[in-house]
Amino acid sequence: MRIAITSLGTGLESEVDPRFGRGKWFIVYDTENDSFEAKSNDQNINLPQGAGIQAAQNVAETGAEVLLTGHCGPKAFDTLSAAGIKVAVGVSGLVKDAVEKFKAGQIQATDSPDVEGHW
Repeated sequence: MRIAITSLGTGLESEVDPRFGRGKWFIVYDTENDSFEAKSNDQNINLPQGAGIQAAQNVAETGAEVLLTGHCGPKAFDTLSAAGIKVAVGVSGLVKDAVEKFKAGQIQATDSPDVEGHW
């Protein structure tokens, strides 16, 4: 399974970025071989609108089945859901700890966004 995690940096020791659409990086972690890659989200950080939708499309292109993030707005949530990606919000701390908590069943997907758009 591939998990996308919003991140402030490019490694597992980085902090989870609380913002999805304008988060700096996505760490895409593969649970089958315990490997990861960092994907930049620079192109969306300064967009006046549509950052969440664009970021959701970028995550979908990675093949991720789950997104772990601090917060996710309604348009991004709908785009992720349409792509078959489950979303878990309220995630914080280090990326590596978020991955381990998810693998242990301590982080669950939600059925709705947790913030308004343009958060």
